[in-house]
Amino acid sequence: MLRYGSPSRPPLTRRALSVAVIAPPYLPVPPPGYGGIERVVSALVDGLARRGHQVTLVAAPGSTAPAKVVTPLATAPILGDPAAVTDELCHALALYRRAGDFDVIHDHTNLGAMIGAVAGGGAAVVHTLHGPWTAAARRMLSLLDDRVALVAISHAQRAANSDVSYAGVVHNGVDMDLHPLRTVKEDFLIFVGRTSPEKRPEVAIAVARRAGLPLKMVVKRTEPGEARYWDEAVSPLLGSDIEVLDQPPQDVKVDLMGRARALVFPIAWPEPFGLVMTESMACGTPVIARPLGAAPEVVIDGVTGFLCTTEGQMVAAVEAARSIDPETCRRVTGDRFSTDAMTRGYERVYHSLVGAGSERSRPLSAGN
Repeated sequence: MLRYGSPSRPPLTRRALSVAVIAPPYLPVPPPGYGGIERVVSALVDGLARRGHQVTLVAAPGSTAPAKVVTPLATAPILGDPAAVTDELCHALALYRRAGDFDVIHDHTNLGAMIGAVAGGGAAVVHTLHGPWTAAARRMLSLLDDRVALVAISHAQRAANSDVSYAGVVHNGVDMDLHPLRTVKEDFLIFVGRTSPEKRPEVAIAVARRAGLPLKMVVKRTEPGEARYWDEAVSPLLGSDIEVLDQPPQDVKVDLMGRARALVFPIAWPEPFGLVMTESMACGTPVIARPLGAAPEVVIDGVTGFLCTTEGQMVAAVEAARSIDPETCRRVTGDRFSTDAMTRGYERVYHSLVGAGSERSRPLSAGN
């Protein structure tokens, strides 16, 4: 049986394809505040449309895109609600019932890949691994990888499970136009993320205090575990030097990122990618992170930020962040993690599966 990712496939001429992109059903695309997957999906749909592909987006109500937008559910289920499993399956199934209309179905949901493995219809099914390798994910995807093309979002994520086959590694992309460069920095630090023991927001507070700088905290704390961690580990540490913003609009978050001296990203787990790091670097703001998971792939130590193993090293990196050139930081990020770089990566995956001869594909127009 031919498994996805086989090196025996010959290189193919790039063709325009009919692509269905399935986003999670919980948040609109693009999201108004929190929503890393939805932001990646938004950038990918934009990139595919710009490059001449015919795109259908299946997403939550309120979504907008330069594509045909389909919203199977009248209302979005609640993120984190166990009862939403059925809604997510119905959301994906609405598209898979029309699988024969597409060359490629690119599924970004947690559960849709199970349907894709048995849906048939002739479309190639691609599933991006946005989350960590939990025991449940290992069990499920080990049964699907010969039928669904799995794409890792980092080499670190891929290396964390060598028991499945991969169609490739495609880093997440950030829309550079939505993250303007700021060359003049101000004397404050920023933390952006969920409030959880994996993200360690309390360490960001400790680093900022030891460095003598105020901290802006852009946080998500709506799910029960997040709220509990905030109350127990973060809230007791707050003071007048800490400003907390609960899931502000994207433009507010980006403005703060652009003005900050550095983003503090003190993760305590193998982060599969870390989109917030690329968003910060796109604004010309360096990242101070622990070298776990994909962080060493995303941050070039001494060029776009600093990789630090201890809190003391992070404190020292706050002063060293002054030496990072914002324009270099942005240029490197654009080269490696732009929407265009991500779109070209997925194009290669799609064509390796579909080929140039699909009856639904057509030649790309000049300039694409």
